[in-house]
Amino acid sequence: MAKKRSGGGLTGTQQAAKFLGVSVLAGAVLAGIALPAAGALGLAAKGTVEGFDEIPSNLKTPPLSQRTKILDSEGGLIATVYSRDRTVVPLDKISPYMQKAIVAIEDGRFYEHGAIDLKGVLRAINRNAQSGGVSQGASTLTQQYVKNVFVEEAGDDPEKVAQATQQTIGRKVRELKFAIQVEEELGKKKILENYLNITFFGQQAYGIEAASQRYFSKHAADLSLGEAAMMAGLVQSPSRYDPINDIQEATKRRNVVLQRMADVKDISQAEADKAKASPLKLKVRTPKNGCITAVDGAGFFCDYVRKTILGDPVFGKTAEERTKLWNLGGLTVKTTLDPRAQAAANEAAVAKINKDDPVAASVVQVQPGTGKILSMGQSRPYGLDQKQHQTTLNLAVGSKMGGTTYGFQVGSTFKPITAAAALEKGLSPAQSFDTPWKINIPEDDFTRCDGKPAGYQNWEIGNELKSEEGSFDMTSALGKSINTYFAKLEQMAGLCETITMAKNVGYERELGKKVKELPSITLGAQESTPLDMATVYATFANRGMHCTPIAIESVKAANGDKLNVPDTKCTRAMSERTADMINQMLKGVVEDGTGTKAGLSDRDNAGKTGTTNDRKDAWFVGYTPNLSTAVWVGDDVGEKQSMYDITIGGVTYDKVCGGCLPGPIWKIAMTGALNASETPGFAPISVPRAEKPKDPKEGDEGPNKPNKPRKPGDGKPGDGKPGDTKPPANTFPPITLPDGVIGGGNGRGGNR
Repeated sequence: MAKKRSGGGLTGTQQAAKFLGVSVLAGAVLAGIALPAAGALGLAAKGTVEGFDEIPSNLKTPPLSQRTKILDSEGGLIATVYSRDRTVVPLDKISPYMQKAIVAIEDGRFYEHGAIDLKGVLRAINRNAQSGGVSQGASTLTQQYVKNVFVEEAGDDPEKVAQATQQTIGRKVRELKFAIQVEEELGKKKILENYLNITFFGQQAYGIEAASQRYFSKHAADLSLGEAAMMAGLVQSPSRYDPINDIQEATKRRNVVLQRMADVKDISQAEADKAKASPLKLKVRTPKNGCITAVDGAGFFCDYVRKTILGDPVFGKTAEERTKLWNLGGLTVKTTLDPRAQAAANEAAVAKINKDDPVAASVVQVQPGTGKILSMGQSRPYGLDQKQHQTTLNLAVGSKMGGTTYGFQVGSTFKPITAAAALEKGLSPAQSFDTPWKINIPEDDFTRCDGKPAGYQNWEIGNELKSEEGSFDMTSALGKSINTYFAKLEQMAGLCETITMAKNVGYERELGKKVKELPSITLGAQESTPLDMATVYATFANRGMHCTPIAIESVKAANGDKLNVPDTKCTRAMSERTADMINQMLKGVVEDGTGTKAGLSDRDNAGKTGTTNDRKDAWFVGYTPNLSTAVWVGDDVGEKQSMYDITIGGVTYDKVCGGCLPGPIWKIAMTGALNASETPGFAPISVPRAEKPKDPKEGDEGPNKPNKPRKPGDGKPGDGKPGDTKPPANTFPPITLPDGVIGGGNGRGGNR
């Protein structure tokens, strides 16, 4: 009688000896193919047996794809995502009924033979010969396990899956070789544990724990006899015996398993008969997977985290490595999302805009000093059902991270960047310009960073209203959002200096596009994203120190190892004095400028409105010392429409402006996020003002007043020429509207 080792089965030496004589034959039987000529057999066996002693470590402890948990900053679950729904559990957390049922139906002699069941092979040969086909296989549970490891490694790659499942002698011999070594090195209990954790049970459930939750909403440890028998019966054909789709077929298969358990004396016949008489009682739990299941409207943020892991080299040098990490799962990702801020962003995004409105809103919040993204909210819900006005387009970011192709023109929210460049160059906030409503400046007065002129045409700039002419200093020009002032200020500060400052504070364009060195940048003619603009203004709040945005605090692998994560990089963009000056001047915007409807009454706050040409984009970006928030409103579908005579959130607007819609949304988001938080103030500083600045007077003719005003509506955004917010029948009426009402501007890119 052959000598057996503990747990049953032949020794490794005996298995190896039998391997040469049996493996190819068994492989052929199991594969259901005809035996080739003897010469081919010999070559196949010889080629496969080489390196016999080198078993890959992943066959011992294969990296099984599992669920990844994405958590907020307080540890609350945002979403569960997975490539394959699996939760690995030890054998003592699996019902004994399940262990007996799977062995009984799949490999009744599992504890008696080694990797190869010779009796089973001979029995299969006999029955297949009698039937004239392949009516029975002889694959042991260990061999099935080895095959499943290769299938698991193949992932979703069709070519690799085909290789792992191809019906060839070579593959079968390879499986048999590794099965022998797995038996020798792991032992029966570990093989059974691994098998139950790797096997597919249908309905997207991999492993016994996920399957138990799917069909019965319970842990694998709690499966009853009948439930375990049904689960064991699924393995042969998860689709055919799926109880959700065919309860009768599943019941028949369960009863076959029960009878088999009785035949091998795992249970009594009475137990089997009683279980057979009981109906299947499913308690189906629908699997929740992906960012579409994210709680509290955090789907867009969740998707941003996913794209960070798939795109940042810190998670793998190549895209393939990062994809493998994500698909393998089992990660615990703690993010920067603040539950209170996210709730506030969600509330604000839908407070004044409905999901089925022709335009949408994006709200994103960043913590100054850390770069942590605290929230991402949108007026359209995250999802795939367009009939419900859902979208997966993240309006807060660029296309690389799941957002828009180009971003949005930022309008006058860019003006503080020009002001910062001017201050860094030594210009005083008291610098004043006496300008008419419209002016012309030769483009060759502006020098690019390569020393060449920015152009050779005249740049025509106009303000929002004809009444906006006269003398302005930096503070009043920011408060009233005077285009002509900032064109002249950029002329003095320098185009290259302005662009350099923009880069320093985090202003970026999407798709790797370089910032165009055009004078119109000061009026926000170029695109960026709400996240970038929130980061820019966080730089002001952080007294001139720019910190790159981050969404992930920590990542743990399934085995508990900590993985490296992207760190924020903080660099000085401007002096503290410059930032302090900007903060004080932008306080004026919310106190008595274009952003009065956004101002907070209980703490220091500052911000800037922005509205682009034809009012296609409206912004409010503002901050306190401990929170920066950007709000964008505009058309997110197809060709952008102008926001004139438009109904949004049930309210009709003659013309949407940065201060009249994004501003109030910003106030809601900030109030909710900062409720009960500390109220730090901006660093006190005295901001010089011009002596006796003149009040704007309608009708004054300035020295640069064009002889023949341009027709309203001339110029398109992005062409380097001035645009207009709307082509009216006549010039703007000679009146000054109340602060906060005007939100759109003239000049290239619009402005207020």
